[in-house]
Amino acid sequence: MTVPESTYRVQLRPEFTFSDAAGIAGYLRDLGIGALYASPVLDAAPGSTHGYDVVDPTRARPALGGEGARQELAALLKELGLGLVVDIVPNHMSVEVPKANRWWWDVLKHGRDSEFAASFDVDWDSGPILLPVLGDDDAVSELSVEGDELVYYDHRFPVAPGTEGGTPQEVHGRQHYRLAGWRRGNAELNYRRFFDITTLAAVRVEDPKVFAETHGEVLRWVADGDVTGLRVDHPDGLADPGGYFRRLRENAPDAWIVAEKILHPGEPLPQSWPVDGTTGYDALREIAGVFIDPAGEPDFTALANELGVKTGYHRVEAEARRLVTDRILVAEVRRIAAQLRYVDPEAARQAVAETMIAFPVYRSYLPEGAAHWAAAIDGARRARPDLAEPLAMLDAVMRKNPDSELATRLQQTSGMVVAKGTEDTTFYRYTRFAALNEVGGNPDRFGLGVDEFHRLAAEREAGYPAAMTTLTTHDTKRSEDTRARMAVLAEVPGEFAQAVRRWTARRGIDEPSLNLLAWQTLVSTWPIEPARLRDYLDKAAKEAKLRTSWTDHDEAFEADVAAWPEDVMNDAELAADVEAFVKRIEGPGYANSLGQKLVQLTAPGVPDVYQGSELWDFSLVDPDNRRPVDYAARRELLARIADGERPEIDASGAAKMLVVHKALRLRREHPALFRGYRPLRAEGAAAAHCLAYTRSADLAVAVTRLPVGLEAGGGWRDTVLPLPPGVWTDVLTGREVTGDLVTLFERYPVALLVRGDV
Repeated sequence: MTVPESTYRVQLRPEFTFSDAAGIAGYLRDLGIGALYASPVLDAAPGSTHGYDVVDPTRARPALGGEGARQELAALLKELGLGLVVDIVPNHMSVEVPKANRWWWDVLKHGRDSEFAASFDVDWDSGPILLPVLGDDDAVSELSVEGDELVYYDHRFPVAPGTEGGTPQEVHGRQHYRLAGWRRGNAELNYRRFFDITTLAAVRVEDPKVFAETHGEVLRWVADGDVTGLRVDHPDGLADPGGYFRRLRENAPDAWIVAEKILHPGEPLPQSWPVDGTTGYDALREIAGVFIDPAGEPDFTALANELGVKTGYHRVEAEARRLVTDRILVAEVRRIAAQLRYVDPEAARQAVAETMIAFPVYRSYLPEGAAHWAAAIDGARRARPDLAEPLAMLDAVMRKNPDSELATRLQQTSGMVVAKGTEDTTFYRYTRFAALNEVGGNPDRFGLGVDEFHRLAAEREAGYPAAMTTLTTHDTKRSEDTRARMAVLAEVPGEFAQAVRRWTARRGIDEPSLNLLAWQTLVSTWPIEPARLRDYLDKAAKEAKLRTSWTDHDEAFEADVAAWPEDVMNDAELAADVEAFVKRIEGPGYANSLGQKLVQLTAPGVPDVYQGSELWDFSLVDPDNRRPVDYAARRELLARIADGERPEIDASGAAKMLVVHKALRLRREHPALFRGYRPLRAEGAAAAHCLAYTRSADLAVAVTRLPVGLEAGGGWRDTVLPLPPGVWTDVLTGREVTGDLVTLFERYPVALLVRGDV
C-alpha cells in the first residue's frame, strides 16, 4: 500500500492549474512533503473555484489543463518521488448549468427513458423533475424557445423530441421537468441533493454500473500508478458507505484511502470500512483541544450570558436542527416519512424529524452502530412522548429491515441534518468560545486534558496509524493559526471580557452571538483587511439565520454588519485598544501555533499541510481560505532555513517554516522513527505546561502548552523532562540537550529530539 509520510493540500482552480501544481512540486519535495494532495480534478461546473461540482467524471478538467497537463504533473511527481492523492466526489454532480452536464441534460430531455435515468436519485413517481430556478412561479410567462431549447434568461433546458410547437408555456408543460419558483425547492424537490443545494444532484453510486461510470477514469489513473491515494468526500451521503468503500478497495487495492468521516468524541470509524482512516477532523479536535485552558470556561460562559448569547448548547443545537428539518430539508423529510406505511403523514414526518434532530452522531450504519440509532430514538421519545406510536413503528422498521428504502434514506439524510444544523447553523449561533466551533468539534467540551490526549493518540497508532491528521482544511471554520491565537483567550478570559465590554459599548453589533464572534475573530486575525472581515461576518450572519439569512435578508442589519470592520479600524482609540490587546496574546498565540503544528507533524497518523500554512496563516472560513499563496516568498525562506538559518519567532512565520521543514524531512528520511507512541511526563512545578511523548525509542517530542499561565507562574523553574538514556539532539536548533526545560525551550517553545546519530 502506498501510504505517504505526509501530504500537502492544494486547491486547484482555473487560476492554479495542473501546470501550476507542477511548478511547486520541487518546492514541496524540498519542504519534506511525501505526496501532493489535490482538490477534485474531474471536469467541474464552468468557473468552479473548488471542483466539488463535478459535471463530467470521465475526464480531467479542461480548465485545469486537461488530460495532457494531468499526465505531465503525474510524471513529474513520480520523478521527484512524490505521491499524488486525489479528492473524489461520489455523492453528487453539478446540474447548475444543465448543458454542462451531459448526463443531466439527457435525463431532462428523455426522462425515465434516458440512459442516465438510473444515475440520479429521482423520485420518478412524483411527476416531472422539479427545477426551482425561476424568480417565482409566475415567471414561467418569461420563457422562450430557441431551436430545441427552452430558455429562461441565461438558463437553458432541453426540449424533449416530439414536444416542439405551441407557445413556450405549452412546450414547457410537455417536458419531463417543471421549472418553478426557487422557494419551492426546499419543500417540493423530488431529487436528492447535496445538503440544501439544489444545483448539486445526488448520484446513485450504489448501482454498480453508475459506480463504474463515475469512477472509471480515476481508477484508471490509480491502475497506471499516477494516483497513489484517494480522499473520499462526504461518504455519509451515500446509500451504503460500507458497500461503496468495499467496492472502491476492490478496484484500488494498493491505494491509500481516507474518508471524510466526521466522528463525534468517542465514536469509532465503522470497522467494516476497508479504509486507512478519516481525513483528520478527530485529530484536529484533539490536538487543538489540548492547547485550550478549561479554566477559562466559567468566565466565557458568564460573558456570553451577560451579552445575551445563548449558552445552553444542546438546546441551541436542537433548535438549529429543527430549523433544518422543518424549513430547509422539508422535501427530504417528507420523502422518508412517506415510507412509513399506515401512519398519519404528519405524525410520520414529525417522528422522522425528531429522530434526526436527536442523532448523537452524523448517521448510523445499521446493522452496525445500533447503539447510535437507539440513542436517537430514545432522544426523540423524550422530546416528543406524544409521538410514541409512530416512533415505535419507525424503530421497528429500521431494525427489522436496515436495507429498506426508509432506512437507507433516513440514514443518508441524518448526516445532512446534523451537518447543516450543527456545523452551518449552531456554530454561528453558539459563539461562547469560537475556537471550539470546528468541524468535528464539540463546543460544549472546553478543552482536552493531557492524559486524554495521550490515550487518543495511542489509540490512533494502534488502530489507524495511516489515518490523515489535519489542523486546517478547505472546510475548517478558521485556520490553525487563527484558532491557536484564539485559544490564548481561554487563558485571559477576564481581560478579554473586560475588553469586549469596552469595545461593544463603543461599536457593537446588534445581534449578541455575532457581536461576540466578531470580537473573537478580530483579535485572532489582526491585522486583517476590512474587506475580508466584512465578507466573513456577512457569511456568519447568514449562516446563523437569526437576523438575516441567505434567502430572507434584513438589508439594514446587513449594512450595519458590513460597515463594522471599517468603523472599528477607523476609530483610532478603539483600534489602538484592540491592537494593544492583540500584542498581549500574539506571542502566546505563536507558541500555541508551533506546539500544535509539531504535534500534528509527529504524532500518529499521516499529517496534511494545508496550502500556505507552512507560514502563519490567519485565514477564516471559505472562500477566505482559498486565497492565492505566495510560493516565491516561501521558496526563498525555505532556502535560507535549509542553509542553516534558525529564525526568530516573529510575524514573518519563519519559525513555523523551520518546524514544518525539519519535522517533515525527518519523517520522510527516517520513517522508522515515527512508529509507536508512549507518553513522556515532565516533573516539577510547571509540569502541566509540557506535552511530551516518544514515538520510537530514538525520537521524542516536547511542546509548551498554556504559555500565559506558564509565564504567570514563574516559567519552567526546576521542571525537567526525564529522557531515556543517551545523547539527545534537538533537530530544530542542532544542539545537544538534556531534560532541563529551561534550557530545552530556551530558543523555541517546542523541541524535536533524536537520540544518537540519526
